[in-house]
Amino acid sequence: MTITLVHLLAAASPGPDFVLVTRQSLLLGRNAGLLASLGIALGLSIHIAYSAAGLAALVAHSAQWMIMIKLIGGAYLIYLGIKGLSTRKAGRVSSSTTGDISTVSAAQQVLAGFLCNVFNPKAPIYFLALFTLVLSPSLPALHLLIYGLWLMLLQFLWFSLVATVFTYGRMRERLLGIRHWIDRVFGAALVVLGVRVLMSSHVKT
Repeated sequence: MTITLVHLLAAASPGPDFVLVTRQSLLLGRNAGLLASLGIALGLSIHIAYSAAGLAALVAHSAQWMIMIKLIGGAYLIYLGIKGLSTRKAGRVSSSTTGDISTVSAAQQVLAGFLCNVFNPKAPIYFLALFTLVLSPSLPALHLLIYGLWLMLLQFLWFSLVATVFTYGRMRERLLGIRHWIDRVFGAALVVLGVRVLMSSHVKT
């Protein structure tokens, strides 16, 4: 119960994952949002693996590692944001479309979510806290595996709910008319997040 509550609160907090799933759901449909959610959940496996191995503490307490992670993560967020800002107005699209309004493949949708989560610079700090205060690397490997799979499932369920909410019929139909502006707004948000991450990488720890 503790793990569930802590992780749901962390997943629900605003961040790059939420921005990506919301953007994909509004503009490309529910399927795109669900695929991005799957990618985000799969991205957790990377953080869980190195945390279980005890590397989260090393990364979180190493200025060099943290700066590198923040630089990569910030640059990736800015890249996603620039793609959104460059969106042009297109023709009207029916709200019945659930993921075929783009040529982006399912694998690319999953990969976008995966990379967004893996390069989230806040992840090492979060998993360090989780594994230090709630879990323990000394737990049996089977228990760690179960915990890890449970966290991934929670992540997927939460963002699947987000994708479902933002693809509700009438609301999405109205928003699709201004989808190029929505894409630009989310693009600007990702650029701002990326710039903040890059700026924080210069702060002494």
